[in-house]
Amino acid sequence: MDLTSYAELAVQLVNMGNELKDPFSLRALLEETGRTEAAARLTRRDIDALCELRDELAGVFASAADGDDADAVERLNGLLVRHPVHPQISGHDGQPWHLHLTEGGRVADALAVGSVMGLASVVTRLGVDRLGICQASPCRNAYLDTSSNRSRRYCSERCASRANVAAYRARKRGA
Repeated sequence: MDLTSYAELAVQLVNMGNELKDPFSLRALLEETGRTEAAARLTRRDIDALCELRDELAGVFASAADGDDADAVERLNGLLVRHPVHPQISGHDGQPWHLHLTEGGRVADALAVGSVMGLASVVTRLGVDRLGICQASPCRNAYLDTSSNRSRRYCSERCASRANVAAYRARKRGA
């Protein structure tokens, strides 16, 4: 089971910022990521729980970006204890049998379990240094570095371009 898509969900939740409080934005994210059933069942209570989760996940990324691997892992372990995994075999939408980390309960519970397990999988397979915070100023978005040479520094091509242009202009002024 590849949990990378779940880790990417964690990144998306962290990067939503205050948009996470908007049910329409959150539903759109869930639908875009193929979680239409969750989007339909979303409640205000789920949104409140996901806002709390977002803050905790942001702390994991911040610790990782600061090079504090032990703190990032400690934070993840705390989340793993609070959001235990309940795997179930599922077959839906014409797909073959496959595992879901949780089916029942609140939407927030399912998203929390998936996000936390996804990040735990990335950390244990690839390392804590694969979690990062965008280095383009003023952006503070989280990202997963899945590059083969561990070279990612920005959350998007847009931020990378903006940072490169700013560095070029700074060099031109200094020359």
